[in-house]
Amino acid sequence: MSKSEKNISAQEFMNFYEALIIPRLIEEKMLNLLRQGKINKWFSGIGQEAIAVGVTKALKKEDYILPMHRNLGVFTSRNVQLYPLICQLLGKHDGYTNGRERSFHFGISEKNIVGMISHLAAMLPVASGLALSFKLSNKKNIALAFCGEGSTSEGDFHEALNLAAVWQLPVIFLIENNGYSLSTPRSQQYACKELVDKAIGYGIKGIQIDGNNILEVYDIVCRARKSILKNSKPILIEAMTFRMRGHEEASGTNYVPKILMKEWEKKDPILGLEKHILDIGIATENDLDEIKLKAKITIQDEVNLALKAEYPVFDEDKEVSRVFCPVNKVGRVDNPFNYDKKYRFIDTLSAALRHEFDNDVSYIMMGQDIGDYGGVFKVTEGFIKKYGENRIRNTPIIESGILGTALGLALEGYKPVIEIQFADFITCGFNQIVNNIAKSHYRWSPPLNITIRAPHGAGVSAGPFHSQSPEGWFMQHAGLKIVVPATVEDAFALTIASLRDPNPVLIFEHKKLYRSLSTRINGQISIEALGKAKIRKTGIDATIVTYGMGVHWAMDIASKYEAEKNIIIEVVDLRTLCPLDIETVKNSIKKTGRVLLLQEASEVLGPMSEISSQIADSCFELLDAPVMRCSSLMIPIPTNKALEDGYLASHRLEKTLDRLLAY
Repeated sequence: MSKSEKNISAQEFMNFYEALIIPRLIEEKMLNLLRQGKINKWFSGIGQEAIAVGVTKALKKEDYILPMHRNLGVFTSRNVQLYPLICQLLGKHDGYTNGRERSFHFGISEKNIVGMISHLAAMLPVASGLALSFKLSNKKNIALAFCGEGSTSEGDFHEALNLAAVWQLPVIFLIENNGYSLSTPRSQQYACKELVDKAIGYGIKGIQIDGNNILEVYDIVCRARKSILKNSKPILIEAMTFRMRGHEEASGTNYVPKILMKEWEKKDPILGLEKHILDIGIATENDLDEIKLKAKITIQDEVNLALKAEYPVFDEDKEVSRVFCPVNKVGRVDNPFNYDKKYRFIDTLSAALRHEFDNDVSYIMMGQDIGDYGGVFKVTEGFIKKYGENRIRNTPIIESGILGTALGLALEGYKPVIEIQFADFITCGFNQIVNNIAKSHYRWSPPLNITIRAPHGAGVSAGPFHSQSPEGWFMQHAGLKIVVPATVEDAFALTIASLRDPNPVLIFEHKKLYRSLSTRINGQISIEALGKAKIRKTGIDATIVTYGMGVHWAMDIASKYEAEKNIIIEVVDLRTLCPLDIETVKNSIKKTGRVLLLQEASEVLGPMSEISSQIADSCFELLDAPVMRCSSLMIPIPTNKALEDGYLASHRLEKTLDRLLAY
């Protein structure tokens, strides 16, 4: 008896066999349906079942698993109901995503299975976040994330493993090394001898296993889990296996040497377990055939039901309402400010964070240099002393990794707040925001209370990589709320509302306003749900629609025109770009008949492009002049102050406003 089967009973052997057979039989059925045109794509895991099944059997039901394309065995081994599972595979309404997603791009919260996205390695940081939640909650559980050998070239692989190692998180990263990333052989993917050797560079343990031997997979994962819970250190496992079919069925396998296929056919995990069971006399061939027959009948019955199930019917209101979780009343906040003192933008922003962190321990802040240093703008100065290192967490330089970690935390009910050091660096985490965080709730997940703070904007001679206004980049991605406060009061109110919103929110804070803007707060600050614009100045002759720094430019020029020309201009502060309060804009245009759209971002595809389109579509008959935009130039942002001043929209504001009024 081998070491890996020392504690496995005869009944467990048979359970392993049945667990391997079920995903294989489902796959064979799906391949038949593919040939019949009843599904249009299939990613086969035939030959790799031992990894998914062995892993799932080794873990506890409270442990999280983050599977990939070829891990059907994870779902079946966690006893997911076959009817909705097969409906999911067929794209039927009764599937887990009601037809919104395909095959294995979905999760099941009650089974602690997290749905993948197509971008490789993107789920590894999510596993780190789930593991962090266990560590913070003192739960004796782990997370396990799958990836292929091709995924190990991705940045998220490095960021997730590095973070897990530095923070000593209870997580297993499991590489299914099946030889080919689509058609690219491993010899063209990495130069190291073994992928498991990468563990050395992160200071963690690495184990290579035979991925086609379910007994070995089960044994090693059991041991790894026990080691992680004892030592609180992540482990990298490389499971050697082979993909017996194409990346997906249309790809074929012509690029694979036939001799290699024959070699791995002999290593089929089901054939191997069958032979072993027969050799040690646990069961007969008739016993195994009986298990197969019983599973076939069960699967066929569920497939027949699923084939008769309805496809989803499009309901626009239902689909749109699924994007965001409804927001309950935001609630009131007693005014924490002294009437006799002036407060800067940065003071009330910091006060809002303190207020929420004081009252809700589920808030966790993560970012670069936010600990003892207090962040590069000192927004979090003193936070680590007050809230401790568990809640105020300095991170390595990993925008993507920490955003994925936030998703994992949010799945476990935490409310992560991420500080992007400069908004320009948000590009490094773009995939996690727009493809993972933004789309998860619509696809399958519970609401994700994630707040992303990003200092943006020019005017401080910081040059092209520390001055951009990227807020418009995110407007077209459903599932994100976008907030841009312009006033000292809104730095507090909108931050509170963002933190309490159960959906992902990006707050763009203008760094020039941090210390240049101050006021006395005389009265209660109103906290309301995101999505309501404000009239900052009433007028009759023209409307300026803007947000953020643009509000101050607009207010200045409106005061000047009123004093010098007796022209009364209305200023609309959007406050949030999503949800967009177009009704307030329309009502203002009804009064004035003229509108100028002012933004700091460059004109092409900036936020005002969308607002201009909506105005043209629904307010055309109200206009006495064309919709005009005033934007910054379509050039990289210069560092020199004179050049930067010329770049900014404020440089062209008066000329554009005169043109509008003269029409």
